[in-house]
Amino acid sequence: MAEGLPALPVDLSDLGTRAANFARSSRAAATERAYRSDWADFSSWCERAGLLALPAEPATVGAYLTDRAERLKVGTLHRRLAAITAAHRTAGHGLDGGHPAIAAVLSGISRAYGTRPAAKTALVTEDLRRVVRALPTTLAGRRDKALLLTGFAGAFRRSELVQLDLGDISLSAAGVVVTIRRSKTDQEGAGRQLGIPRARKGSVTCPVTALEAWLDERNELATPALFVGVIHGRLTDRLSGHAAAQIVKRAVNRVGLDPANFAGHSLRSGFATSAAQGGADLAFIMQQTGHKSADVARRYVQAGSLLHNPASKAVKL
Repeated sequence: MAEGLPALPVDLSDLGTRAANFARSSRAAATERAYRSDWADFSSWCERAGLLALPAEPATVGAYLTDRAERLKVGTLHRRLAAITAAHRTAGHGLDGGHPAIAAVLSGISRAYGTRPAAKTALVTEDLRRVVRALPTTLAGRRDKALLLTGFAGAFRRSELVQLDLGDISLSAAGVVVTIRRSKTDQEGAGRQLGIPRARKGSVTCPVTALEAWLDERNELATPALFVGVIHGRLTDRLSGHAAAQIVKRAVNRVGLDPANFAGHSLRSGFATSAAQGGADLAFIMQQTGHKSADVARRYVQAGSLLHNPASKAVKL
Protein backbone atom coordinates (compact mmCIF):
# COMPACT_ATOMS: atom_id res chain seq x y z
CA MET A 1 0.00 0.00 0.00
CA ALA A 2 1.34 3.49 -0.86
CA GLU A 3 2.53 5.49 2.18
CA GLY A 4 0.08 8.05 3.42
CA LEU A 5 -2.99 6.58 1.68
CA PRO A 6 -5.88 5.55 3.94
CA ALA A 7 -6.78 1.88 4.08
CA LEU A 8 -9.88 0.97 2.09
CA PRO A 9 -12.75 -0.17 4.30
CA VAL A 10 -13.65 -3.86 4.04
CA ASP A 11 -17.37 -4.60 3.74
CA LEU A 12 -17.48 -7.79 5.78
CA SER A 13 -21.21 -8.27 5.30
CA ASP A 14 -20.82 -8.18 1.51
CA LEU A 15 -17.88 -10.59 1.66
CA GLY A 16 -19.90 -12.92 3.86
CA THR A 17 -22.79 -12.90 1.39
CA ARG A 18 -20.47 -13.56 -1.55
CA ALA A 19 -18.68 -16.34 0.35
CA ALA A 20 -22.04 -17.99 1.10
CA ASN A 21 -22.99 -17.78 -2.58
CA PHE A 22 -19.70 -19.40 -3.58
CA ALA A 23 -20.26 -22.14 -1.00
CA ARG A 24 -23.73 -22.84 -2.43
CA SER A 25 -22.39 -22.93 -5.99
CA SER A 26 -19.94 -25.67 -4.98
CA ARG A 27 -22.91 -28.02 -5.24
CA ALA A 28 -24.93 -28.73 -8.38
CA ALA A 29 -28.07 -26.60 -8.71
CA ALA A 30 -30.29 -29.68 -8.44
CA THR A 31 -28.46 -30.80 -5.29
CA GLU A 32 -28.79 -27.32 -3.78
CA ARG A 33 -32.56 -27.33 -4.45
CA ALA A 34 -32.89 -30.79 -2.93
CA TYR A 35 -30.88 -29.76 0.15
CA ARG A 36 -33.09 -26.71 0.70
CA SER A 37 -36.21 -28.87 0.47
CA ASP A 38 -34.69 -31.50 2.78
CA TRP A 39 -33.72 -28.92 5.38
CA ALA A 40 -37.16 -27.30 5.24
CA ASP A 41 -38.77 -30.68 5.95
CA PHE A 42 -36.41 -31.43 8.84
CA SER A 43 -36.75 -28.00 10.46
CA SER A 44 -40.55 -28.02 10.21
CA TRP A 45 -40.62 -31.56 11.69
CA CYS A 46 -38.47 -30.37 14.60
CA GLU A 47 -40.75 -27.38 15.16
CA ARG A 48 -43.84 -29.61 15.33
CA ALA A 49 -42.03 -31.99 17.69
CA GLY A 50 -40.79 -29.16 19.92
CA LEU A 51 -37.14 -30.04 19.19
CA LEU A 52 -34.19 -27.85 18.24
CA ALA A 53 -33.23 -28.15 14.57
CA LEU A 54 -30.00 -26.14 14.73
CA PRO A 55 -27.93 -27.36 16.37
CA ALA A 56 -29.76 -30.67 16.51
CA GLU A 57 -28.97 -33.51 18.88
CA PRO A 58 -28.01 -36.81 17.18
CA ALA A 59 -31.05 -38.42 18.80
CA THR A 60 -33.28 -35.81 17.14
CA VAL A 61 -31.85 -36.63 13.71
CA GLY A 62 -32.23 -40.36 14.39
CA ALA A 63 -35.86 -39.88 15.41
CA TYR A 64 -36.55 -37.84 12.26
CA LEU A 65 -35.03 -40.51 10.00
CA THR A 66 -37.08 -43.17 11.78
CA ASP A 67 -40.27 -41.18 11.28
CA ARG A 68 -39.59 -40.77 7.57
CA ALA A 69 -38.39 -44.34 6.94
CA GLU A 70 -41.76 -45.76 5.93
CA ARG A 71 -42.38 -43.27 3.12
CA LEU A 72 -38.92 -42.35 1.85
CA LYS A 73 -36.34 -44.48 0.07
CA VAL A 74 -33.11 -45.29 1.88
CA GLY A 75 -31.15 -43.25 -0.65
CA THR A 76 -33.37 -40.23 0.04
CA LEU A 77 -32.81 -40.62 3.78
CA HIS A 78 -29.06 -40.55 3.21
CA ARG A 79 -29.48 -37.33 1.22
CA ARG A 80 -31.63 -35.86 4.00
CA LEU A 81 -28.82 -36.57 6.46
CA ALA A 82 -26.30 -34.98 4.08
CA ALA A 83 -28.49 -31.86 3.85
CA ILE A 84 -28.86 -31.64 7.63
CA THR A 85 -25.10 -32.08 8.08
CA ALA A 86 -24.38 -29.41 5.44
CA ALA A 87 -26.73 -26.94 7.15
CA HIS A 88 -24.95 -27.51 10.47
CA ARG A 89 -21.53 -27.09 8.88
CA THR A 90 -22.55 -23.86 7.16
CA ALA A 91 -23.85 -22.49 10.46
CA GLY A 92 -20.61 -23.39 12.24
CA HIS A 93 -21.97 -26.38 14.13
CA GLY A 94 -20.72 -29.92 14.07
CA LEU A 95 -22.95 -32.93 13.53
CA ASP A 96 -21.44 -36.40 13.78
CA GLY A 97 -23.20 -38.57 11.22
CA GLY A 98 -21.35 -41.55 12.64
CA HIS A 99 -22.96 -41.14 16.07
CA PRO A 100 -24.79 -44.39 17.01
CA ALA A 101 -28.08 -42.49 17.35
CA ILE A 102 -27.79 -41.69 13.62
CA ALA A 103 -25.58 -44.34 12.01
CA ALA A 104 -27.15 -47.31 13.79
CA VAL A 105 -30.64 -46.08 12.92
CA LEU A 106 -29.74 -45.69 9.24
CA SER A 107 -28.12 -49.11 9.20
CA GLY A 108 -31.24 -50.67 10.70
CA ILE A 109 -33.48 -48.89 8.21
CA SER A 110 -31.29 -50.13 5.36
CA ARG A 111 -31.53 -53.72 6.61
CA ALA A 112 -35.30 -53.45 7.04
CA TYR A 113 -36.14 -51.77 3.74
CA GLY A 114 -33.16 -52.61 1.51
CA THR A 115 -30.89 -50.26 -0.39
CA ARG A 116 -31.28 -51.45 -3.96
CA PRO A 117 -32.36 -48.46 -6.09
CA ALA A 118 -35.47 -48.74 -8.24
CA ALA A 119 -33.63 -48.33 -11.53
CA LYS A 120 -35.46 -47.33 -14.69
CA THR A 121 -35.44 -49.71 -17.64
CA ALA A 122 -32.67 -49.27 -20.18
CA LEU A 123 -33.93 -48.28 -23.65
CA VAL A 124 -31.77 -50.63 -25.72
CA THR A 125 -31.01 -50.26 -29.42
CA GLU A 126 -33.74 -52.59 -30.71
CA ASP A 127 -36.46 -50.80 -28.75
CA LEU A 128 -35.06 -47.35 -29.58
CA ARG A 129 -35.37 -48.12 -33.30
CA ARG A 130 -39.05 -48.99 -32.81
CA VAL A 131 -39.62 -45.86 -30.75
CA VAL A 132 -37.99 -43.53 -33.27
CA ARG A 133 -39.86 -45.01 -36.23
CA ALA A 134 -43.16 -44.41 -34.41
CA LEU A 135 -42.55 -40.69 -33.87
CA PRO A 136 -44.82 -38.29 -35.79
CA THR A 137 -43.38 -36.23 -38.65
CA THR A 138 -44.23 -32.98 -36.86
CA LEU A 139 -41.94 -30.27 -35.54
CA ALA A 140 -42.12 -31.82 -32.07
CA GLY A 141 -41.53 -35.25 -33.59
CA ARG A 142 -38.33 -34.08 -35.29
CA ARG A 143 -37.17 -32.50 -32.03
CA ASP A 144 -37.92 -35.71 -30.14
CA LYS A 145 -36.09 -37.84 -32.69
CA ALA A 146 -32.96 -35.71 -32.42
CA LEU A 147 -33.13 -35.64 -28.64
CA LEU A 148 -33.66 -39.39 -28.24
CA LEU A 149 -30.96 -40.43 -30.70
CA THR A 150 -28.43 -37.83 -29.51
CA GLY A 151 -29.14 -38.64 -25.87
CA PHE A 152 -28.66 -42.35 -26.54
CA ALA A 153 -25.60 -42.15 -28.80
CA GLY A 154 -23.87 -39.68 -26.47
CA ALA A 155 -24.89 -41.60 -23.34
CA PHE A 156 -25.89 -38.27 -21.82
CA ARG A 157 -27.34 -37.63 -18.43
CA ARG A 158 -30.58 -35.73 -18.97
CA SER A 159 -29.08 -32.66 -17.23
CA GLU A 160 -26.16 -32.71 -19.70
CA LEU A 161 -28.48 -33.14 -22.67
CA VAL A 162 -30.71 -30.16 -21.91
CA GLN A 163 -27.74 -27.93 -21.05
CA LEU A 164 -26.22 -28.29 -24.54
CA ASP A 165 -25.94 -25.11 -26.60
CA LEU A 166 -25.43 -24.69 -30.34
CA GLY A 167 -21.83 -23.73 -29.66
CA ASP A 168 -21.23 -27.09 -27.98
CA ILE A 169 -21.62 -29.12 -31.17
CA SER A 170 -19.26 -29.38 -34.13
CA LEU A 171 -20.58 -31.21 -37.20
CA SER A 172 -18.43 -32.83 -39.87
CA ALA A 173 -18.70 -35.48 -42.57
CA ALA A 174 -17.67 -38.09 -40.01
CA GLY A 175 -20.17 -37.14 -37.33
CA VAL A 176 -20.48 -34.66 -34.49
CA VAL A 177 -18.17 -33.75 -31.62
CA VAL A 178 -20.02 -32.58 -28.52
CA THR A 179 -18.49 -30.54 -25.70
CA ILE A 180 -20.00 -31.15 -22.26
CA ARG A 181 -19.04 -28.07 -20.29
CA ARG A 182 -20.30 -29.20 -16.90
CA SER A 183 -21.79 -32.38 -15.50
CA LYS A 184 -22.77 -34.13 -12.30
CA THR A 185 -19.21 -35.40 -11.77
CA ASP A 186 -17.54 -32.23 -13.08
CA GLN A 187 -18.88 -29.35 -11.00
CA GLU A 188 -15.71 -27.28 -11.59
CA GLY A 189 -16.49 -27.17 -15.31
CA ALA A 190 -13.28 -28.76 -16.65
CA GLY A 191 -15.42 -30.14 -19.49
CA ARG A 192 -14.94 -33.07 -21.81
CA GLN A 193 -15.64 -33.95 -25.43
CA LEU A 194 -17.26 -37.00 -26.96
CA GLY A 195 -17.90 -38.08 -30.51
CA ILE A 196 -21.03 -39.43 -32.18
CA PRO A 197 -20.27 -41.00 -35.59
CA ARG A 198 -22.71 -41.09 -38.46
CA ALA A 199 -24.64 -44.32 -38.87
CA ARG A 200 -24.55 -46.34 -42.07
CA LYS A 201 -25.80 -44.53 -45.15
CA GLY A 202 -29.59 -44.46 -45.39
CA SER A 203 -30.15 -45.32 -41.72
CA VAL A 204 -33.36 -43.74 -40.40
CA THR A 205 -31.91 -43.82 -36.89
CA CYS A 206 -28.69 -41.93 -37.58
CA PRO A 207 -28.30 -39.50 -34.65
CA VAL A 208 -26.23 -37.03 -36.69
CA THR A 209 -28.78 -36.84 -39.51
CA ALA A 210 -31.59 -36.38 -36.97
CA LEU A 211 -29.61 -33.63 -35.27
CA GLU A 212 -28.99 -31.84 -38.57
CA ALA A 213 -32.71 -32.00 -39.41
CA TRP A 214 -33.55 -30.48 -36.04
CA LEU A 215 -30.94 -27.72 -36.45
CA ASP A 216 -32.64 -26.69 -39.69
CA GLU A 217 -35.82 -26.14 -37.67
CA ARG A 218 -34.44 -24.20 -34.69
CA ASN A 219 -31.51 -22.22 -36.12
CA GLU A 220 -33.36 -18.88 -36.20
CA LEU A 221 -34.09 -18.87 -32.46
CA ALA A 222 -32.35 -16.27 -30.31
CA THR A 223 -31.73 -18.72 -27.48
CA PRO A 224 -28.46 -20.69 -27.72
CA ALA A 225 -30.15 -23.82 -26.33
CA LEU A 226 -29.91 -26.88 -28.58
CA PHE A 227 -33.13 -28.50 -27.42
CA VAL A 228 -36.16 -26.27 -26.83
CA GLY A 229 -39.84 -26.71 -26.17
CA VAL A 230 -42.50 -26.95 -28.88
CA ILE A 231 -45.95 -25.58 -27.97
CA HIS A 232 -48.71 -25.56 -30.62
CA GLY A 233 -46.10 -25.80 -33.38
CA ARG A 234 -44.07 -22.89 -31.97
CA LEU A 235 -40.52 -23.11 -30.59
CA THR A 236 -40.06 -21.79 -27.05
CA ASP A 237 -37.26 -21.89 -24.47
CA ARG A 238 -34.70 -24.44 -23.30
CA LEU A 239 -36.10 -27.78 -22.22
CA SER A 240 -35.87 -28.80 -18.56
CA GLY A 241 -34.59 -32.18 -17.42
CA HIS A 242 -38.14 -33.11 -16.44
CA ALA A 243 -39.38 -32.25 -19.95
CA ALA A 244 -36.70 -34.50 -21.47
CA ALA A 245 -37.85 -37.37 -19.26
CA GLN A 246 -41.46 -36.81 -20.36
CA ILE A 247 -40.38 -36.97 -24.02
CA VAL A 248 -38.88 -40.40 -23.34
CA LYS A 249 -42.03 -41.57 -21.57
CA ARG A 250 -44.37 -40.37 -24.35
CA ALA A 251 -42.16 -41.94 -27.01
CA VAL A 252 -42.02 -45.41 -25.43
CA ASN A 253 -45.75 -45.31 -24.74
CA ARG A 254 -46.40 -45.07 -28.50
CA VAL A 255 -44.92 -48.53 -29.05
CA GLY A 256 -46.66 -50.18 -26.10
CA LEU A 257 -43.87 -49.98 -23.52
CA ASP A 258 -44.86 -48.98 -19.99
CA PRO A 259 -43.80 -45.33 -19.54
CA ALA A 260 -43.59 -45.81 -15.76
CA ASN A 261 -40.50 -47.96 -16.31
CA PHE A 262 -38.63 -45.40 -18.41
CA ALA A 263 -37.15 -41.94 -17.85
CA GLY A 264 -34.36 -39.71 -19.10
CA HIS A 265 -31.73 -42.05 -17.66
CA SER A 266 -33.06 -44.87 -19.87
CA LEU A 267 -31.14 -43.38 -22.82
CA ARG A 268 -27.82 -43.36 -20.98
CA SER A 269 -28.25 -46.82 -19.49
CA GLY A 270 -29.59 -48.05 -22.84
CA PHE A 271 -26.37 -47.06 -24.60
CA ALA A 272 -24.16 -48.71 -21.97
CA THR A 273 -26.28 -51.88 -21.90
CA SER A 274 -26.46 -52.13 -25.71
CA ALA A 275 -22.72 -51.51 -26.03
CA ALA A 276 -22.06 -54.27 -23.49
CA GLN A 277 -24.35 -56.66 -25.37
CA GLY A 278 -22.44 -55.84 -28.54
CA GLY A 279 -19.14 -56.80 -26.90
CA ALA A 280 -17.69 -53.30 -26.38
CA ASP A 281 -14.83 -53.04 -23.92
CA LEU A 282 -15.66 -51.44 -20.56
CA ALA A 283 -13.00 -48.75 -21.04
CA PHE A 284 -14.59 -47.57 -24.30
CA ILE A 285 -18.07 -47.58 -22.74
CA MET A 286 -16.74 -45.41 -19.89
CA GLN A 287 -15.11 -43.08 -22.40
CA GLN A 288 -18.54 -42.34 -23.87
CA THR A 289 -20.56 -42.28 -20.65
CA GLY A 290 -17.96 -40.29 -18.72
CA HIS A 291 -18.18 -42.66 -15.76
CA LYS A 292 -15.25 -42.20 -13.38
CA SER A 293 -16.05 -45.33 -11.41
CA ALA A 294 -15.54 -48.65 -13.18
CA ASP A 295 -17.80 -50.28 -10.58
CA VAL A 296 -20.75 -48.07 -11.56
CA ALA A 297 -20.17 -48.59 -15.29
CA ARG A 298 -19.76 -52.32 -14.76
CA ARG A 299 -23.33 -52.59 -13.50
CA TYR A 300 -24.56 -51.75 -16.99
CA VAL A 301 -22.13 -54.19 -18.56
CA GLN A 302 -23.26 -56.96 -16.24
CA ALA A 303 -26.93 -56.16 -16.91
CA GLY A 304 -26.31 -56.32 -20.64
CA SER A 305 -24.44 -59.61 -20.36
CA LEU A 306 -26.81 -61.56 -18.10
CA LEU A 307 -28.24 -63.58 -20.97
CA HIS A 308 -24.83 -64.04 -22.62
CA ASN A 309 -22.96 -65.62 -19.72
CA PRO A 310 -20.71 -68.42 -21.12
CA ALA A 311 -21.19 -70.39 -17.89
CA SER A 312 -24.94 -70.58 -18.47
CA LYS A 313 -24.40 -71.77 -22.06
CA ALA A 314 -21.79 -74.33 -20.96
CA VAL A 315 -24.30 -76.42 -19.02
CA LYS A 316 -26.14 -77.12 -22.31
CA LEU A 317 -29.68 -77.41 -21.01
